[in-house]
Parts: sequence; structure tokens; C-alpha cells
Amino acid sequence: MRWTPGGVSGDIEDQRDSGGGGGGGFGGFRLGIGGLLFLGVLSFIFKTDLISPFLGLTGGSSVRRSAPNPEKTASEQKLVEFVSFVLDDNQNTWRQILAKEGDAYRNAKLVLFRDAFDSACGMAESATGPFYCPGDQKVYIDLGFYDELRQRFGAPGEFAQAYVLAHEIGHHVQNLLGIESQMRRAQRENPGRRNELSVDMELQADCFAGIWGHSTEQRNILESGDLESGINAAAAVGDDRIQKQATGRVSPESFTHGSSAQRVEWFKRGYNSGQIADCNTFAR
Repeated sequence: MRWTPGGVSGDIEDQRDSGGGGGGGFGGFRLGIGGLLFLGVLSFIFKTDLISPFLGLTGGSSVRRSAPNPEKTASEQKLVEFVSFVLDDNQNTWRQILAKEGDAYRNAKLVLFRDAFDSACGMAESATGPFYCPGDQKVYIDLGFYDELRQRFGAPGEFAQAYVLAHEIGHHVQNLLGIESQMRRAQRENPGRRNELSVDMELQADCFAGIWGHSTEQRNILESGDLESGINAAAAVGDDRIQKQATGRVSPESFTHGSSAQRVEWFKRGYNSGQIADCNTFAR
């Protein structure tokens, strides 16, 4: 990707050396769109309650945190500057898109943390991956996730990293447009469709990430291989691929984010169209 290093976004809250938030207690009603649902999938697969221990409901109240590593902090600086660029570019793009639709855009904050940190949706932990919390309108990420994306999921490249953040900003757009609250209400009214509606929500965030990708292509920010890198990242985090990697089998009825093919399809749809109207996953 074509970008110039230097500077950190004013919308970044760097909590990497803060020591996190108090152990055990939760400040909100859920972990966020990604974390708790992912734990639910693993609980279903392994027939084990993985959620209660994570929420601190089984007596454990402390969270282990590693000491900050000065060398790691220095090596992460370029990555901090890159996510700053991606964050600001995403938000500026959505401000323009929503203005054309007659809607106002409010900036989300991006919280960088290590190991664990309290959010309005509960404890953000490295193991759950990046997530957006509608309760405080913040995205949470441990930058170490990008090592996982490259090494474990086999999705290297800057645009792969950008796709992850663009997906989470897509959730912020859903929140601003009232889509998130409508989906939660529909889940309460139709418990049997909870997973299906969650998949719709996640695929739309992928489509919204594609819309931002469309904008970067129009402005000649992308370089050769970038689109393939983003598509590879979308495929790498499909429920079927993650389940196959974790357990050796796939359980479509437990999907909460969509298959690799679905995630790629909707990312590409947003990328090719650049239009919100073409991201209505709830009508698929």
C-alpha cells in the first residue's frame, strides 16, 4: 500500500503499557461482536463451557499480564503508524460516504492494548482477536494479532492488516446507522436465528471493508498484490477454515461470522461496487 509513515492518529488510545483494567469484573454486557460469539462457537464444538471462565464466573479474578518489552514497543512503532493511517483513512472515507447519504459520521477510537484491557463490552483479551464495542464506540486490538494473522492464518501483507481494521470500522458504521441495534433486537425476538443474524452482520462488515477498499483503489493507494492480500485475509478468518484448523471438522450450524467463501464474496462485492446499497446481507 502507498502510505507515508509518520505521526499517530488522534483517535488512537495507546494503552499498551497501562497494565490493563481490573481483573474479573466486567464493565458491559458482552465482549463485543467477535469475542463472545467466537467463544460460543468453541464451546459448542468442544462441548465445554469456555465462556464462564473467560467472564470470571468460576472464581478466577486475576488476569496475567506480561511486562512491557521496550524493544517490542520500538519495533511496533511502524505498525502503530500504519494502523493510524488506515484508521484515519477509513474514517475520512466513511465521513464522505455517509454525508452523501444524509447521515453524520462520528469517529470511533482505536484502543491498542497488550494481553488484557477493560472495555465497555467487557474484558478485551488478546485471545479473542480485534473487536468493536458499540457500548463505547471503540475498536480494541492487541497488535500481536497481526503476527497471528501472518503466521497462524497464513495471511501476510499490509492490506491484510488493513482489512481487519476496516472490518471493525464497518461494525462502527453499522452502529451509527442503527443496524447493530436492529440486529440485536431481531436476535432477541428470534433466538433460533441468532447465529444466522450474526453471520449477516459480520458479512456486511466485510462488505463495508470492501467499500473502503474500493475507495483506496480509486485513489491509487493500492499496489500490485494488495487486493489478493485482502481477499486472502477474508478467507483465512472464515468459520469453516478456523473450525477445520481447530478441530478437524466443520459445523456450519455453529457459524457466527460466515464461511471463507462468503467472507470473500461480500468483501469483493463491496470492493467492486463501493455502494452501501449493495451490502444488504440481511436480504441474501
